[in-house]
Amino acid sequence: MTTLCEIEEFLFSLAPVSMAESWDNVGTLVRCGGEVSAVLCALDVTPRTVREAREKGCSLIVSHHPVIFHPLKRLGSEDVPALLLRAGISVISLHTNLDKAAGGVNDALCQRLALSDAAPFADGIGRIAALPGTMAARELAQYVSARLHTPVRFADGGAPIQRAALVSGSGGDFVGEAVRAGADCLITGEAGHHDALDARAAGLTLIAATHFATEQFIADVLAQKLREAFPALRVERTAADSDPFAYL
Repeated sequence: MTTLCEIEEFLFSLAPVSMAESWDNVGTLVRCGGEVSAVLCALDVTPRTVREAREKGCSLIVSHHPVIFHPLKRLGSEDVPALLLRAGISVISLHTNLDKAAGGVNDALCQRLALSDAAPFADGIGRIAALPGTMAARELAQYVSARLHTPVRFADGGAPIQRAALVSGSGGDFVGEAVRAGADCLITGEAGHHDALDARAAGLTLIAATHFATEQFIADVLAQKLREAFPALRVERTAADSDPFAYL
């Protein structure tokens, strides 16, 4: 039987806890036992994810978003950490350390977009990479939408785009760093009104392709890595992940 310690050792070799941002909360955030019957990989840990793990006989969930992020000031019986403890399900969360890691979220995002020559960007939390060819802002927005199967918003910087900075999830505040790094565009999941104004003023195209679409594929990546490392261990990819937003 594979142990929780063996899986921790493997995952933390891929994305060391020390790589995470100081404000982040990563690692084994719920610990319920030593032996792991099966693993469920997910972007988020929600009540639906816990129910799925229980029904599939998974005693460990490996997630990207931390199951505990803000300090717990109170805990109810139906809150996710309580549901996990009652079900005897552990959780390992790999967040900004997996954003930065080789083969992690942002490298996988580059692959999804068929970008090349990727290099670390913004202290390693993102990547800067070359497009398949020079594109205008609207053309690139349509390309990103098609590759990620998602609605996008974009602010046109007004210049042809050859190199893009990428920050999965919420990365609108990296506009200035993208400009200083010589990127023509910043592709991220979430960006605000003032991020778009700053980008246009700097001649940088900004594309926001939803938090979910720029990260949801990491559950497949984690599942594949775990299957390769532990061939005798059953590893599932959750069906519970979904974008919390609906779009008109």
